Amino acid sequence: MTAFPDITPAIRAAAPSLRGRLLANPSLADLTWFRVGGPAQVLFTPADEEDLAHLLAGLDPELPVTVIGLGSNLIVRDGGIPGLTIRLGGKAFGSVEIDGETLRAGTAVPDMRLAKAAAEASLDGLAFFRGIPGSIGGALRMNAGAHGGETTDVLVEARGIDRTGAPRRFTHAEMGFTYRHSEAPEDVIFTSALFRGRPGDRAGIEAEMDRVTAAREAAQPIRERTGGSTFKNPPGGKAWQLVDAAGCRGLTMGGAQVSEMHCNFLINRDGATAADIEGLGEEVRRRVRETSGVELHWEIKRIGVPASTDG
Repeated sequence: MTAFPDITPAIRAAAPSLRGRLLANPSLADLTWFRVGGPAQVLFTPADEEDLAHLLAGLDPELPVTVIGLGSNLIVRDGGIPGLTIRLGGKAFGSVEIDGETLRAGTAVPDMRLAKAAAEASLDGLAFFRGIPGSIGGALRMNAGAHGGETTDVLVEARGIDRTGAPRRFTHAEMGFTYRHSEAPEDVIFTSALFRGRPGDRAGIEAEMDRVTAAREAAQPIRERTGGSTFKNPPGGKAWQLVDAAGCRGLTMGGAQVSEMHCNFLINRDGATAADIEGLGEEVRRRVRETSGVELHWEIKRIGVPASTDG
């Protein structure tokens, strides 16, 4: 695996009071559900919000910054990610605090854990998060939803740090949510979010979560190395139906395969590379366009650079 030049000394010099962990050229494959991808030039795990702001304030504004979460809806290309990659974690970004009918969650909190915390507090309206295999940060960025609910239905506000290290706050309206999309500035790294539930019956909420879990297990290849739903549903239609109608169920490229169980899922079946998975997705898009005239759009985020072909 080709390594990037080590820029950690320059970053430490620019942010001398840094407390978080800074790693040069760690593999990112183990941090994605597909288990593919190259290294991060630098991977930073901040100690807390103040530590994150300190690093961003001192950082060269020309250095690319990428944020990753649980890696569930992500393809990291085989050449890796140049610049600085930030991954939030730990208690500072991984806690849920409940106050009456509201829940404040760090953006490293898994969506499923938010659903569980709400159920334990007898707060209804957030059970749909049980069916989303990502984190709160990703949910904010793409208005994640499942089983009839979306992030926009329950969000009150989101907070984060921008590229200059300044704190930012966004009301629900300022997030500009649409289907699988938010209008929030790309340079903001979300750190927490406030959600509102409504009083409910804990047993009933937990039964709804069990229903969501059973539906996922019955219909989706959740035990495979996958990235969740690959393509956004087109207006008035279902992506999986178009993929199926184009004859792509079970289609393979290298070690990647369109799931036989749910054909809007791609899986790393046998030692796939990121290029195999992305290439298979593009072939599916081509066949769907050819057979139906519909242009499918990626729901999975694809980041980084392809593997070098030099030498």
